[in-house]
Amino acid sequence: MKNTQVLLRNRPTGEPSENDFEVVETETPRPGRGQVLIRAHFLSLDPYMRGRMSDAKSYAKPVAIGDVMEGATVGEVVESNDPRFAKGDLVAGGKGWQRFCVADGDALRKVDTGIAPLSAYTGVLGMPGLTAWVGLEDIGQPKPGETVVVSAASGAVGQVVGQIAKARGARVIGVAGGKAKGDFVVRELGFDACLDHRGDLDAQLDKACPEGIDVYWENVGGKTQHAVFPRFRDFGRMVMCGMISQYNTAPGADTSKAEPGPNLGAVVRKRLRIQGFIVFDTGWQRYGRFLAEMDGLIRAGQLKWKEDVVEGLERAPRAFIGLLRGENFGKLVVKI
Repeated sequence: MKNTQVLLRNRPTGEPSENDFEVVETETPRPGRGQVLIRAHFLSLDPYMRGRMSDAKSYAKPVAIGDVMEGATVGEVVESNDPRFAKGDLVAGGKGWQRFCVADGDALRKVDTGIAPLSAYTGVLGMPGLTAWVGLEDIGQPKPGETVVVSAASGAVGQVVGQIAKARGARVIGVAGGKAKGDFVVRELGFDACLDHRGDLDAQLDKACPEGIDVYWENVGGKTQHAVFPRFRDFGRMVMCGMISQYNTAPGADTSKAEPGPNLGAVVRKRLRIQGFIVFDTGWQRYGRFLAEMDGLIRAGQLKWKEDVVEGLERAPRAFIGLLRGENFGKLVVKI
């Protein structure tokens, strides 16, 4: 069996191009002691991967030039040297933009497709869903009757954030791009409203949040953050999950003409909490609690999701570039 892989060919400056990736065929690896060979069925594409393409200092090591691009996969056990896993088991925890990978048994989780389809373990029941849950548990902490605003509301993380907040009794306002995404967020996901960031966001927020905002889930930065920040109520919380509008800004680039951030004087006056987090810090240790809550919401019809499925590993680079441009609609997944 040959293994198809997508390698990092160049470190992009600004927006990545397809020339920054290389699709190759290699020999399929063999598992060592305590390891498992997995054939990936689905690859998750997520914004954080843009940071792995850079050699700037971060919370995780960058992908080396010539190495397989980093990414989470779900798939099927082909060969096992770990007694906990057998051929044919469906597992999450595979790594890399590749058809086959070897993983330590300790890094894998069997998945229950009785809860949701296999692909859901790249999204709503995978790292993006866990990210939403951890950020709300630890920082956002929405209370009944509070107003929660979620940027990138139709994306992999945003759609879960809003539905968890709704299940906990909050009023949820999404922000997305375009009518189709807005309609989906309200009609399918059950948000109370969804605003179009391409329009007059200040006016839309005034109408949707006349008494202010208690929790803001930050996925994008930029003008959305500027519009939300002055509308925080006392003791508001900003959950800093991502800033996708800045991910293609090259390290060391001239930012002198960039729009300045919000005036932070209100942080003291309103006693605001602004906190970033990385799901890998404590999230996976609590995965059991997360999965139990998500299972309950799914069974109650309170948790839905949309996937944007791309066919073929060779199309992953183009799809990833589109993700950074906001071209996807729902959780972006590559079917391998």
